[in-house]
Amino acid sequence: MPHAAAATPQLLRRVNAHAVLRHLRGAEAATGTELMALTGLTRASVIAVCEDLIGRGWIVELEQPHANPDPANPDKARKGRPARRFAFNPEAGFVLGLDIGAATTTAAVADLRGTVIGRSSEGFRAADIPARERIAVVDLACRQALESAGTDPGSILAVGAGIAAPVDRDGNVLVTQRFWSLFDVGLRSALKDLHGWTVLLENDANLAALGERWRGSGAGVDDLVVLLAGERLGAGVMESGRLLHGRGGAAGEMGYLDMVEGVGSSDGIAALARQWSAADGGPSAGGAASAPRVFADAAHGDAAALAILGRISERMARVIASIASLINPEQVVIGGAVAESAGVLLPEIAALLPRFTATPPRVTASPLGDAIVTVGAVRHALDYVEANALELELTR
Repeated sequence: MPHAAAATPQLLRRVNAHAVLRHLRGAEAATGTELMALTGLTRASVIAVCEDLIGRGWIVELEQPHANPDPANPDKARKGRPARRFAFNPEAGFVLGLDIGAATTTAAVADLRGTVIGRSSEGFRAADIPARERIAVVDLACRQALESAGTDPGSILAVGAGIAAPVDRDGNVLVTQRFWSLFDVGLRSALKDLHGWTVLLENDANLAALGERWRGSGAGVDDLVVLLAGERLGAGVMESGRLLHGRGGAAGEMGYLDMVEGVGSSDGIAALARQWSAADGGPSAGGAASAPRVFADAAHGDAAALAILGRISERMARVIASIASLINPEQVVIGGAVAESAGVLLPEIAALLPRFTATPPRVTASPLGDAIVTVGAVRHALDYVEANALELELTR
C-alpha cells in the first residue's frame, strides 16, 4: 500500500500560514496567545508565521496600547510587556467583481473583507457588438471603478466576472445558443494581456447564488436556488454548499420551462408584467406598459394590475415547484432588479406552492437588489485569493 509523502517544513509553514490568515480574516485582531488557541500551534510557530505574513503584507502588527495604571493604586504601573496584537490587512490588495449583461456591465472594486469601495457601470450600444468593443466597454467600467476606489490595476489580485451564459468548470462559455455566444469574447485572455489579471469567468446566476449565500437572505443555507427573475429566468443552484455546473455549465438553465404546463417560457417577472400590461391595453391611466408601472398601480389598488400580479404569482409558483420537484432545495430566492418589487408576490406564491409540489421550499426575495451578481463575483474572487494567498505577490 503506498504511503503518503511526509510533510516537508515548507508545506507545514504554508499550512500554518493559511490557518493564521483564516482566523485573522474573521477577527478584528488577535494576540499570539489567542492564535495559539485557535490554531493549535506553538507560540514560536505563531510568531514565526505572523512575522512572515507581516513581511509579505498580509497582516499588520497593531500598536501596543498604553499601560493603564491600577485604578486603586494610580502610582503603581502595570507590570509585564503587553501582548503583541495582529490584524488582517484588508487593503493588502483588492478584487474586482463584474456583472456583464447584454446591455450593461457593472464593475465593483472591493477590499479583502469584501467591502465595495468603488463602482462603475457602462452600457453597450447593442447586444451583438464585436468582441473587441465589448471588451473595451468592460475595461472602461473596470478602470472607472478603480479610479473611484482610489487604486490602480496593479492592486487587483483576482477578478470575478459573471455573464448571462453557461460557463463550465474550466471557464469556457457554452455557445450552443446564439445569445450565449455573444459573451464568448475572450475576456479572460484580454484582461490578462491588458492588466495581468486572473479572471474567473462564471455564469451570472451562479454568482448570484454565491452572493446570496454570503450576504443575502440565504446566508448559510447549503441547499439553495437563486432565480434571477427580471427579463429571463436563470437559476444558480447550490447543493450541500457547492455550486452545480453540469457537464457544460448549463445546470440551472431554464429552457425546459417551455415544456412545463402553465408556464410555457423562461420569461421573467419584468418581461411578463410588461407584456401582459401591454396586451390588456396598457396601464389604466394611460402611458407605456412597464413592470414598475404594474407594481405601482397594484399598490394603489388598480384591478388590472392586481390581476397581472396574480397571474405572475401563479406562474412563479409553478416555476418554483418544478425546481423543488427536481432539486428539493431548502430555500428559493427571487433575485435581481425585480427582487424589491417581488416581495409582494411571496404570500401568494407560498400559498400556491403546495398545489404543485409535495416539497415546497421557503421562498424569499433577495435584499441585494441589482447588486446581487457583483456581490457574488466579489465573493468568487475572494475565494480564489484566500485559497492562493501565499502564491500571490502583493504590490501595495
